[in-house]
Amino acid sequence: MDTVAVQRLGDDLAEFVGDVFGSLMYSGWQDRAGHYLRGLMLDGRRKSIQPMAARLHGPHEQALNHFVTNSPWDVTPVRRRIAERMSEVFDGPAWAIDDTGLLKYGKASPCVARQYTGTAGKVTNCQVAVSVNLVTETASCPVDWRLFVPESWDPESPKAAADAVGRRRRAQIPDTVGYTPKWRLALAMIDELLGWGLRPRVLVADAGYGDAGEFRQALADRDIDYAVQIAHTITAYPLGVERTTVPYRGDGPYPKKIYREPAVSVRTLLLAAGPGAARRVTWRDSSRRRAGRPIPMSSRFVFQRVRPAGPAIRSAHLGQDLPQAWLIAEWPAGEPEPVKYWLSNLPERTPKRTLVRLAKLRWRIEHDYREVKTGLGLDHYEGRTWQGWHHHTTLVSAAHAFLTLQRLDPKTPAPE
Repeated sequence: MDTVAVQRLGDDLAEFVGDVFGSLMYSGWQDRAGHYLRGLMLDGRRKSIQPMAARLHGPHEQALNHFVTNSPWDVTPVRRRIAERMSEVFDGPAWAIDDTGLLKYGKASPCVARQYTGTAGKVTNCQVAVSVNLVTETASCPVDWRLFVPESWDPESPKAAADAVGRRRRAQIPDTVGYTPKWRLALAMIDELLGWGLRPRVLVADAGYGDAGEFRQALADRDIDYAVQIAHTITAYPLGVERTTVPYRGDGPYPKKIYREPAVSVRTLLLAAGPGAARRVTWRDSSRRRAGRPIPMSSRFVFQRVRPAGPAIRSAHLGQDLPQAWLIAEWPAGEPEPVKYWLSNLPERTPKRTLVRLAKLRWRIEHDYREVKTGLGLDHYEGRTWQGWHHHTTLVSAAHAFLTLQRLDPKTPAPE
């Protein structure tokens, strides 16, 4: 990259830091934020503070460590500005909810425990971070984070570890923070983004969130369209099932209409429809190419209008018809049954290709996790405080946002 391009990149980063970290008013804090972002983006195997400071040849390691670990700057306005700026550039993105495991040794890092993570595909020693990412078909960015507190770290839980109080004190975890299911952490972030004046085109998530009827109902209560993956055991009624009343016996109030038949699993509903109900849908081009052309992403899908019937949905609609939703299932040719299921509250007239494209849009978040962990050192932070973890993840999000903006800018020179 020539001198002019390097200067332009430096000017872009200075403008970005001044904008995104404008809430950091203490002397030197914005400079250290800029140094930290440079350290995250420079080549290097480790993105913890000591090796980054050595590569930067500028800020002292102690200054960077104090900025991340001890300086009392608030992550909320920084995350808000990242979300606002990326929402403007993406022009109506979807929101993707997911979580990722940060593998750790020892037990001093805040909220580290032996727990399941899809990152390793097993129970292992790790932290689990829940994020909201803004996503489109071509770009995405994590904008908000929560660190999951296992029950072993919550003194109020019967599953608390014997040393939970001491470990929390050393990690400086606020007393008000305790075990909260991941879907509730996601909902708290959704409410935070809504409070910033942002709204998703649609929200997507995997079954870890879609299976929670309370989560889906909370999205509907907020008028948020969603397309979330679910397990095959989630229950629903076909549209032909109606509420009926038991005969009135002449004593007391008239009985209300109820669903007298039990709901069945979505797997049962679709097996009854059979593989003949599946239709081929192509939803986008893949990154792979054949004969110079992109290979289309295509599979077979079944679509049904159903009424989801979990306890949370029923309790929210007492005495009413349960709301309709799209049941979408991927049923590849030759498979004895569907391999993936989604529920969506998108309108009945939504084109089938759109339903599949949005249901599949969650793939972008895996791209983000790979980039922020492998390239930007999300899981390289070696500090042992709650505040330091949130500072580090916010700075990683800022670095990812800056690189995404550079990729989307047609004036950015290509690397040589």
